[in-house]
Amino acid sequence: MSAEAAYAQLQPLLERFVAYLLEEKRASPYTVRNYEREVDQFAHFLAEEGITAWDQVTPKHLQNWLSTLAREGISSASISRRLYEVRAFFRFLERHGYLEANPIDGVKGPQLPQRLPRYLTVDEVTALMRAAGGDSPYELRDRAILELFYGSGIRLGELVGLNVEDVDLSRREIYVRQAKGGEERIALFGRPAALALDAYLRQGRPALIHPERPTSALFLNRYGRRLSRVSVTRIVREYAKRAGIEKNVTPHMLRHSFATHLMEGGADIRVVQELLGHKSPQTTQIYTHVSQRHLKEVYDRLHPRTRGTSHDNTQ
Repeated sequence: MSAEAAYAQLQPLLERFVAYLLEEKRASPYTVRNYEREVDQFAHFLAEEGITAWDQVTPKHLQNWLSTLAREGISSASISRRLYEVRAFFRFLERHGYLEANPIDGVKGPQLPQRLPRYLTVDEVTALMRAAGGDSPYELRDRAILELFYGSGIRLGELVGLNVEDVDLSRREIYVRQAKGGEERIALFGRPAALALDAYLRQGRPALIHPERPTSALFLNRYGRRLSRVSVTRIVREYAKRAGIEKNVTPHMLRHSFATHLMEGGADIRVVQELLGHKSPQTTQIYTHVSQRHLKEVYDRLHPRTRGTSHDNTQ
């Protein structure tokens, strides 16, 4: 049997997995595309190996695929992500009765070095907000976006999915539909974000609404439609450039900054976990390392015994 014919026999269950992600999990189109692409690549690899059914897959097949990716120069982080997505597909097959057992249980991905999150300093955040200080509809919108990212720690996908009714200015809360897993939560934001949102809702958004295309979307583009992820990322980078920040500032960096500054201020890790919407404290644990590094930098800079200028003159 040709590789094309073998692939065709693998394809139907992949299509059902995609339908499951869209219809039952309500995953974002961006997430679905990623899962579909990575599992599809694995299916093509299997077809070249003569595999015609998913129950024929063994741990060796998966290990060989991961080794092939490594030889092609794919980074360890990217390989780990692809392994995660293939595992999700096999969990789907097992849970829905397409497989009696998961054949890839126990297959480990490459070891990844722990990378500390990149974040802005408090001074850089202040400069960023000052850069978005105008009063045009677009500037009011952009200031609200920046303040909400830093003031609440929500994700990019969560922000672009917000509707007007999701915002409670009096309680300083937003109802968030999480981009990851379709779950829901309440996120909090502070007074600067509340003021920026209020100004945008009163003076900015009404000017952006298209009379023939009413929408409940919170953040609108020039055509009165919901802002896209790409547009919001571009907005963040543009204001960082105006503020003279040389870092590659992204929406996720503002989320990291939110969490890091809370930890540096003494917030409990479980509080930060809840505010970020993390399911496990292990996910939030990385911010404790950032906080400890900050404390060490302060200690090294200020304590006299770390600067090499103090001498013991006792005889």
